[in-house]
Amino acid sequence: MLDRRWIWLAGALTLAGCTMAPVYERPKAELPAAFYDAPAQGVKAPAERWWTLYGDAALDKLVNEALQHNQDIALATARVDEARALARIVESQRMPAVDAGFQRDRTRSSERSSMPLPPGTALERNNYVAQLNVAYEVDLWGRLANADAAARADLLATEAARQTVLITLATEVVRAYYALVALDAQVAATRRSLVLRSDGLALQKVRHTSGLINDFTLRQLEAEVAAAQAQLPALEATRTAQELALAVLLGRSPRAIMEGTVERRAEQGGAATAVVPAGLPSDLLLRRPDVVQAEQRLIATNARIGQARAALFPRIVLTGMLGSESAALGDLLSGPARIWSLAFALAQPIFQGGRLFAEIEVVQAREQQALAQYQKTLQDAFREVRQALNTQVKAREAFDAESIRALALADAARLAWIRYESGLLSQLEVIDAERSLLQAELNRADALRVQRAAVADLVKALGGGWSGPDADAAARM
Repeated sequence: MLDRRWIWLAGALTLAGCTMAPVYERPKAELPAAFYDAPAQGVKAPAERWWTLYGDAALDKLVNEALQHNQDIALATARVDEARALARIVESQRMPAVDAGFQRDRTRSSERSSMPLPPGTALERNNYVAQLNVAYEVDLWGRLANADAAARADLLATEAARQTVLITLATEVVRAYYALVALDAQVAATRRSLVLRSDGLALQKVRHTSGLINDFTLRQLEAEVAAAQAQLPALEATRTAQELALAVLLGRSPRAIMEGTVERRAEQGGAATAVVPAGLPSDLLLRRPDVVQAEQRLIATNARIGQARAALFPRIVLTGMLGSESAALGDLLSGPARIWSLAFALAQPIFQGGRLFAEIEVVQAREQQALAQYQKTLQDAFREVRQALNTQVKAREAFDAESIRALALADAARLAWIRYESGLLSQLEVIDAERSLLQAELNRADALRVQRAAVADLVKALGGGWSGPDADAAARM
């Protein structure tokens, strides 16, 4: 018949791992049935390498470079490695701790001690001890299990934070790249305008020498050329600053930042394809990395409530030792040298001045904070998507309008030259038409930048690309 002590121990081990944490349920939220303000036509952002929707090989290369070398990515990856190691440390506490030891002692007793040794006892003695120690805490109330669950949730939250960094970095590279391309287009347009105005001024100087125009008209023409010249350095300085900022995003070395350039494709003039989340349920956003991170933090605090509650109950630790002890090394492995011990320890908090209850209240308050943060993150996610959808549509409308305006003013400038050569317009009126055309070209380039950035912002707001209508299934797993 089994000893009652072993029956009790088996029952305790069976109960080990029982949790005292509240049962976790995802907080309820009133989600819309679908997305609003989406364009009528467009594409879904690819699940992998979503930036390829721009169809720009130079951009693809730069984003890949940034993902490999950017220091924010390196920092986020190191934090994931740290969280993974911490989770392993916590998990190890649920397993038995086993260690081995070997000890050799040599002692000498006094010949003049107040307690003389028995006759024949050697004054000098050797002692050898080899032992295997085992310790195991019976997790009767789930303290260690909840600590493990909290650490794993922290790891998942850290991994989600890294994913947020990846998406944000790709978005910033896209924005910086197309800002640089837009500045290239603006610099090129300004230089073209400056060449035309300079050529016109040279012609007018000849006419001034011939007495066909007066000084006042010549000075006005010179002022117009100087105004165009003043625009160019500011644009070039802004372009240099943008290129350097992009080089830092790419994670380039200080030498490459100082000496290198960022390769980019010449402006093609076309708008980016619109992103359409139509047909996807709105709970697609529950898979957004920052929402996942907030939920995992909530899960971690929920588990830590159980960990804090378990501290109120007894802690049971089982220890054991098996080994050998002998005076001679040659007898260490013999049967008579065998030693062993088994121990059972129970510790029950009795009076802690209210500290343990206060620790429970602390964790519960943190859970409420995590809950509020999760709800706020979810609200911000839907706000950002609604705003990004609207911005994408309006940015495309603005670009189309600026394109029409630029074409109309280009034709107006051409007609102004014809009328000028026919003697129907003055040179100043031609310059005014060219000034309007230059500003329209600058505005169109900037509108194109805004439209392309709006597409990237929408993909970021949606949490990256997705593969199909069931992409939200990952959020429920």
